[in-house]
Amino acid sequence: MSNRLYARLQATAHRLISSYGQSGTVTRFSAPDPVEGGEPQPFDYPAKLVPMTYLANEIDGTVILAGDVQIYISSVGLAIVPSPGDTVTANGKTFRIINGDPNRYDGVTDVVHIVQGRLA
Repeated sequence: MSNRLYARLQATAHRLISSYGQSGTVTRFSAPDPVEGGEPQPFDYPAKLVPMTYLANEIDGTVILAGDVQIYISSVGLAIVPSPGDTVTANGKTFRIINGDPNRYDGVTDVVHIVQGRLA
């Protein structure tokens, strides 16, 4: 059962991202058919998001590299949970998702998705 506090936090995050963010796309690639083979097929999911640069003290050169961005993605209306292997299009650039956190504090409600993106 979801907690009303997290539902309110989710609504607040969505409102702020919608007001100050931009429209983007999260793309997930399907696995090739195990029998027929073939190329992975992309599936696009429209999203509201805010790309932000990491602070200098957060860039360690191993996990977070210079040029990586932190992308806040609204979970409202998003049919998937962005995860490594997906790509995000923001600011006219495509970023591969390296790491992600759905911020699911109660185990049910995704408040906001925060992912680490690296230029594809």
